[in-house]
Amino acid sequence: MLGFPAWSTSVDIDAQSIAANLFASSIIPYAGFLYHLQKSRQAPKLTMFGFYFLLVFVGATIPAGIWAKVHYHESLSNVDWLHGSAESMLTLTNLFIVLGLRQGMRQAEQRKKELAKQTEEAGR
Repeated sequence: MLGFPAWSTSVDIDAQSIAANLFASSIIPYAGFLYHLQKSRQAPKLTMFGFYFLLVFVGATIPAGIWAKVHYHESLSNVDWLHGSAESMLTLTNLFIVLGLRQGMRQAEQRKKELAKQTEEAGR
């Protein structure tokens, strides 16, 4: 809890509570992002899987945070084995997204080469 004694009224800020509320409310815009990305059908499948896998990370982080608080009386970030496990899921998420985008770029480049070859053959 942080107090601000220089202010005329007492204001207490609970950083943990604010962080938890921001974390929970971020799911709403993220769901909108996923909806529009899925609807566009522009993202490679592995990248889409990675973005959905982020929800698995979130789903695992919440009970891990509760476990850390109940059993260790600490926040998740202070319990190394739980925090590391959760962060490894985030690493997997990033790998899925990046590898999917890499695959998509390679496929786009291949289609570009095939189109150039077809155009060249048609011009002969």
